[in-house]
Amino acid sequence: MKPIERAKKFITEENLWIYLLTLAKDQEIPDEKAREIVFEKFGFLPPLFLTKRVLFLLKKDGYLKKEKYLGKSAFLTTEKGKKELEELKKTLKEILEKI
Repeated sequence: MKPIERAKKFITEENLWIYLLTLAKDQEIPDEKAREIVFEKFGFLPPLFLTKRVLFLLKKDGYLKKEKYLGKSAFLTTEKGKKELEELKKTLKEILEKI
C-alpha cells in the first residue's frame, strides 16, 4: 500500500468519529442512515459494524446524544463533541503548518 493510500484510510475509516460528529453538529442523523450520509458527503462507505461501534462509543462517552428523528433512533453532537472537533481542527492546522 502506498503511503498516501495508508494516510487516506487512516484519515477516513480509522477516524470515523470525525465524520459522525461533523454530520450531527446541526441536525439529527438517523442511526440507520449514517453510513449512507457519510458516503454522500465524504466519499467513503464505512463498514456497518464499525459505524455501529463508533456510534455506540461516542454516545457512551458523551460526544453524541441519543435523539429521535421521524420516530427512529438518531444522534446529535453534544457540546463536548463540538469541542473535540474544534480541538481536532486546531491540531490539524498545527500539523499542516509543520509539513
